[in-house]
Amino acid sequence: MQIDFHNAVTYVVARLAGFSHDKAHIVAYSAQYVDDATNDGYVTFDTGAMYARIASAHKMLDYTNFDALANHHAWIPFHFLPGNNGLPSDQGGDLDFIQKIVCRPNSHIAQDMVRECIHRKDDKNALHRLGITMHVYADTWAHQGFVGTVHEINKTTQLKSMSTAISTNAMIAKVKDYFSNLIDHTTGSLVASALPLGHGTVLSYPDQPYLKWKYTNSNGEEIIRDNPNDFLEAADRMCIAMRSFIAGDVSLSQSGLDSIDKSTIKNLILKIDDNDGDVRHTKWVKAIKDGDFSFGKSDLAYIAKGEKSWKYLALGTKESTDSPGETFAYDASFLDSDWKRFHDALQMHQLYVVQNLLPRYGICAA
Repeated sequence: MQIDFHNAVTYVVARLAGFSHDKAHIVAYSAQYVDDATNDGYVTFDTGAMYARIASAHKMLDYTNFDALANHHAWIPFHFLPGNNGLPSDQGGDLDFIQKIVCRPNSHIAQDMVRECIHRKDDKNALHRLGITMHVYADTWAHQGFVGTVHEINKTTQLKSMSTAISTNAMIAKVKDYFSNLIDHTTGSLVASALPLGHGTVLSYPDQPYLKWKYTNSNGEEIIRDNPNDFLEAADRMCIAMRSFIAGDVSLSQSGLDSIDKSTIKNLILKIDDNDGDVRHTKWVKAIKDGDFSFGKSDLAYIAKGEKSWKYLALGTKESTDSPGETFAYDASFLDSDWKRFHDALQMHQLYVVQNLLPRYGICAA
């Protein structure tokens, strides 16, 4: 999924679940920032204080670093949550590792992840963690059938969208063109090696809300995908999760989207069919501002880096990438900044998923 869903739709659903504008903004900003938190390592302050952070995403253009791109600590807990073949924790012992880590929509693992988030609802960074959790939860629908590492199981053929077939050669050509600033005509093997990461072989098809498409997976099975239906189901389940969060209900027994708002979301998913996620996001933001939903008119803004961004407010930098050895001016407000609370929540989520949740399902990920 891209910024239109992770930020705008998450905001809409958060408001419909009962959050105020300010709280929904934190949830939605955090949900999208999972894709934009690409810096890791130590932040050093002029007082000698330091803060350690992790990255929840890698720059998708960085096909020179396969170790980073395949890092279990980023792709598995934040983008391709393992599904244990849809089975509960006491089943699936006969599955091999790769079968266990295939992403599945609304899996038992995903629901346990949501429950843990609800258990932590009184933490200072609870809303930031909820946003992170909603990002991962939503991606279980978009990224279903793929794994968050480089493996043959991710290879596909016969990718088709809107009755238009894309041959393997055409697909590689399209990728090479997209990454033209990094890849020239001598690096076809590099593309072939990179594509088995996640859903690379099907390009951005899983992330386009309006798209219906199909492909043949590595087992020779034809897989038909209906993104509008999947994305709407994800929004409905997110509403249940967020209403459960508000109620402190770990049974996840709250109701989903009301029929009128659900219909509005469905219509916008189908209507906003631009290929560019930022363009789609702008149209969703306009619909929110125009008052298309039952919570009324509202202004939604998202600034990942630069002035007025969470990072800028916490560290005073407008740069998207930190310079080696850079030192920042320390202010006591840093400890309560949204940026720090997000990064704290990011590490808490990663630690829980990798060291607690997945091992309960017999999965050892880094």
